[in-house]
Amino acid sequence: MERLWGLFQRAGRLYWSDLQAMFLQFLGEGRLEDTIRQTSLRERVAGSAGMAALTQDIRAALSRQKLDHVWTDTHYVGLQFPDPAHPNTLHWVDEAGKVGEQLPLEDPDVYCPYSAIGNVTGELVYAHYGRPEDLQDLRARGVDPVGRLLLVRVGVISFAQKVTNAQDFGAQGVLIYPEPADFSQDPPKPSLSSQQAVYGHFPPVASSGLPSIPAQPISADIASRLLRKLKGPVAPQEWQGSLLGSPYHLGPGPRLRLVVNNHRTSTPINNIFGCIEGRSEPDHYVVIGAQRDAWGPGAAKSAVGTAILLELVRTFSSMVSNGFRPRRSLLFISWDGGDFGSVGSTEWLEGYLSVLHLKAVVYVSLDNAVLGDDKFHAKTSPLLTSLIESVLKQVDSPNHSGQTLYEQVVFTNPSWDAEVIRPLPMDSSAYSFTAFVGVPAVEFSFMEDDQAYPFLHTKEDTYENLHKVLQGRLPAVAQAVAQLAGQLLIRLSHDRLLPLDFGRYGDVVLRHIGNLNEFSGDLKARGLTLQWVYSARGDYIRAAEKLRQEIYSSEERDERLTRMYNVRIMRVEFYFLSQYVSPADSPFRHIFMGRGDHTLGALLDHLRLLRSNSSGTPGATSSTGFQESRFRRQLALLTWTLQGAANALSGDVWNIDNNF
Repeated sequence: MERLWGLFQRAGRLYWSDLQAMFLQFLGEGRLEDTIRQTSLRERVAGSAGMAALTQDIRAALSRQKLDHVWTDTHYVGLQFPDPAHPNTLHWVDEAGKVGEQLPLEDPDVYCPYSAIGNVTGELVYAHYGRPEDLQDLRARGVDPVGRLLLVRVGVISFAQKVTNAQDFGAQGVLIYPEPADFSQDPPKPSLSSQQAVYGHFPPVASSGLPSIPAQPISADIASRLLRKLKGPVAPQEWQGSLLGSPYHLGPGPRLRLVVNNHRTSTPINNIFGCIEGRSEPDHYVVIGAQRDAWGPGAAKSAVGTAILLELVRTFSSMVSNGFRPRRSLLFISWDGGDFGSVGSTEWLEGYLSVLHLKAVVYVSLDNAVLGDDKFHAKTSPLLTSLIESVLKQVDSPNHSGQTLYEQVVFTNPSWDAEVIRPLPMDSSAYSFTAFVGVPAVEFSFMEDDQAYPFLHTKEDTYENLHKVLQGRLPAVAQAVAQLAGQLLIRLSHDRLLPLDFGRYGDVVLRHIGNLNEFSGDLKARGLTLQWVYSARGDYIRAAEKLRQEIYSSEERDERLTRMYNVRIMRVEFYFLSQYVSPADSPFRHIFMGRGDHTLGALLDHLRLLRSNSSGTPGATSSTGFQESRFRRQLALLTWTLQGAANALSGDVWNIDNNF
């Protein structure tokens, strides 16, 4: 086979089908499963001696490959750890305010990095997942979160969002537990111990949404003891769980005292980089990364991603030895500090904030890639949706023989993107690439029939448990992820024209306008209109079509023109970062995926107050409810950003035909 690739090399032609065959051949020679097993057995908490040893081993492994550059960067960051001398505690408090019996927190190592420290006392209230709608529902049922401790379930939204929401509604602190009803009840498959709590972090930077109230994970056993003490209204049916033989109540219940004593320590973390330089556009990078550290065994959390990353490095190195040289550079990164709010990648992004949108084409994350094998999801930017569809048609399903992944998906849902595509969640390592820097990103996940993998972020996330959950199919599923990521990298680094669908954002805006239109009558009654947004959306669609026509009619071999088009295409995501808010105050400036008053989501939430008698979420809106001045400002910020994206996409500022 190598002789055949040599013939292609001498002929000076390696086409997509050649590259695909070459990639699959070399990838098939790897040892993915063994690497996953070995990595999960190694201690690799950020800053530990075990992590230092693993860092050396991975850098050495990259140095043995045919890469143009291998390097490590070190950052000293403040990581938060439990204080062994002063462990976190939870006590009952009697009506007189006297601290009583301590509830055992079974594992003192389980905590929330970057939780606020201190002690708080309050009555207990059950608040489902801690979403804004859950807390609004709680208040509507006569149970006020103000001054209380909230008991919430793991899942649906991140720990940081749960605690921020609780803080916005006036709660004193938060206890987070894994609800058995949220996980698979299939007897042959392993389940999480009822004595096991779930680790979860917040963003390490205050401006990223760091809550100022304490939070602590607890086990299902402790949650069961707390739930038994709750009185008050019965929780809605969809809030019920399986811990009690009787219905869950909302509370309030007895008073509790939560003490959190975590402490910060300045800790060195190391990101490892390996690069294959591009042939024609070496200054444009296709970036692929995986978290290396883990708080526990971290088999699913980071061992799988690390193993796939190493296999892709080895595979592309073999391809380079046999004639492959990408048009754009490939940058492989092993991140440190992922279990502390992706602090390793955040440090790198902050260091290159002003230039990354000019350099990075796409970010592909390998984190959380294998959590099951029944369902496949791609959490991604709209720019990548068409490319993902194309690549899904090239990858065999790991559990449906004779079918591609695309055929597996459309068999159950003809609308493949409704089945597969998800927005990037805030707790994904890929989120900051898009919402903070403006680089399109994707994170793949195979999941267990929409049930959560029960061991993620626990000490039970072992190779053995992951293997049991997948019933022996771990190697096949990991191989499918490697094929998917690798073929995506080939297309992004090799195609003459970047395969990013810049027209997709017109559809995204149209979908959101459908939600906004619901309030057009209410606005008209106040003499207000959404016309600005409609006009900007029209300009964006016309600019996208104009660019598509330019590309279609251009000379294919004109390298100068091709590079100019690629530069315009790769900056589209950046255009949707609001230039009218400060990155220091609102780091996630993306108007569709970000957080803050400049986003389309915030505008929609504000418009809902037109039909609400309440003031909405405390901390998010004024006590007077809907405000015309705030609406006008939000609409202006949104429209300026959308109009700016249309203008940038349309091309040269001196082109007098840009009649948008």
